[in-house]
Amino acid sequence: MKFNQILIMATLIVGLSSCSIYKNNTNKETSAEVIQLKGNKWQLIEVDGKTVPAKVNGRVPYLQFEDNRYAANAGCNTLGGVVNSVGKNKIKFEQGISTMMACPEFDIEQSLSKAIIAVDSYTIAGEILSLNKGSKTLAKFTLIKPEKGEQALAGTWELDYISGPRIAFKGLYPNEKPTITFDLSTKKVSGNSSCNNYNGTFKTENNHISFGPLASTKMACEGSGESVYFSTLGKITSFDVNGTTLTLIMGDIAMMRFQKK
Repeated sequence: MKFNQILIMATLIVGLSSCSIYKNNTNKETSAEVIQLKGNKWQLIEVDGKTVPAKVNGRVPYLQFEDNRYAANAGCNTLGGVVNSVGKNKIKFEQGISTMMACPEFDIEQSLSKAIIAVDSYTIAGEILSLNKGSKTLAKFTLIKPEKGEQALAGTWELDYISGPRIAFKGLYPNEKPTITFDLSTKKVSGNSSCNNYNGTFKTENNHISFGPLASTKMACEGSGESVYFSTLGKITSFDVNGTTLTLIMGDIAMMRFQKK
């Protein structure tokens, strides 16, 4: 009798140990998958069953993760919000905010926006990320090799979009667009605010960036374009370089966009 009780207890202990090992391994696998997902930037190649061009409105469409947030762009507006991993290969995108630009090609952005909110799972096969709802694939992405940090900033860039003001971009800068030049050897920036010349310093760590105090000439300027430019530049926390496009970001909001000159 005692022998049978001991045997039963031993069997239960082994069974419980097996369950514990399975759960721990599952957690480790899930963690590794989340790191792989969130540690990379992905180019949109298919949405709603349709192939997406390499560039839309001259820009590479992408999806990117940082911590528990996402940012996506399908060639026009940048979408952003919270993303949650709710189990192995399970994912949930929360409806976030987006910029409000008008662009010639808008269909792909609308399709991607709808797909992201509907997604409930993902798979990664090699360098291909698929976002799915049940057994249906809603969007596919291919891995984008990471940029070389601040090296991608080098050169002169011209502003073509700024977030925040109610005044249209052309109303803010009717005659001359602001520019910014990065000198990596001295860690200094310079440029023109559309009115005055300016210079200052910057610091980077990975894709995070901050600007030191900026000094400028003192010409009297019409309108609010210059003040909007400088105040927005002071709020920037990170950057993204995609080909010839530089985006300066506050949190997960694309605040300023420049084109390489």
